This record gives sequence, C-alpha cells and structure tokens, in this order.
Amino acid sequence: MSHNPDLIRCGWVSPTDELYCHYHDTEWGIPNYDSKSLFSKLIQDGMQAGLAWITILRKRETILEAFDGLDPDIIAHYTDKDRARLLANPGIIRSKLKINAAISNAQIYIKMRDEEGINFSEYLWGFVDGKQIQNDWADFKDAPVKTAISEAMSKDLKKRGFKFVGPVIIYAFMQAVGMVNDHSTDCHCYEKCCA
Repeated sequence: MSHNPDLIRCGWVSPTDELYCHYHDTEWGIPNYDSKSLFSKLIQDGMQAGLAWITILRKRETILEAFDGLDPDIIAHYTDKDRARLLANPGIIRSKLKINAAISNAQIYIKMRDEEGINFSEYLWGFVDGKQIQNDWADFKDAPVKTAISEAMSKDLKKRGFKFVGPVIIYAFMQAVGMVNDHSTDCHCYEKCCA
C-alpha cells in the first residue's frame, strides 16, 4: 500500500495517514453492487456509531477475521459461545449491542433473501433508482449528514428489524458504497467516481 500524500483529497482524510488515504482512494464513493459486501459495509458502519471511522478502519482486519468475513450466512448461525468469543476479543469493538446487532441483522438478511426472494443489493440501490447520485460539493463540509433518502432507507431497514441503521449511519454508508458521490469537486477521486 503506497500512496502519494500530495494528491488533493477530501478534507476529512489525513494526507499523512496511509491507511486512510488508501481507503479514500480505492474504496470510498466507488459504487458497490455486491450484496454480501454491502451487508459487511452496513455492519461496519453500524459498528462506527459513536466512534470515528478511522477507529473501525484500524480494527477492520481483526473485525473481519473475528466475524468470519462478516459473511451473513455464517454470522446468522452464531451461538452464545460465539458472542462470548467476540466480547473477549480486544481487537474488535466489544459492544454487546453491536455484536448482537450484527448477528440479528445477518438473520434478517438471510430471511429477506431466502424467504422473500429479495436481492439485498437491488433492494438498497432501489432507494436511488439503481444509480449513483452526483453531488458537487466544493468542500466536504457542505455535504449533509442525512437526507430524505437516507431517512427512507433507515426507516425501511428498521421496520424489517435491522439495528444500528439510523439515517446518519445510513447516509455515511451511502457515501462509502458510492450511492452518492460526495467527494469534493477538487478531490482527485471526484471524476473517477463520476465515471
């Protein structure tokens, strides 16, 4: 992972933090249409609640390892033994509520897919008509923290039983998975995400 600290990036990225720059340059804002990957990202964004994203990013490898790659098909079958194992792991976010939410969210994901025939990616992207919303913020601080769409998605996810999916978390999720392009217009990733 090598990066150029001189590239112009969104103002929330520390140019000297290689991990942060790599995440911003290769992942944030790039449209993601893979159901399991979207589920994983939704859980990660939920784990961020009350914390800085860099905290999750620094623990992400350990989180993915501890949670079997955040694969809903595996997590849905976690037992009390798994919960205890996770709570004892100092490398992850050790919140009983967040661990339980990851498990119950996985069970809802499986139910949607297997019982209701819902493709998770199509379901989520349906809120933006299947295509990225193009914004043109001169400064990242101009972007909202939530929108009518993130509120609608949050409301529907909550109705289905999902946890840690408030409208602010959902908007951060939408930005991260490229449902909205909220790179600032001077950022070197802005045009790439427009494409």
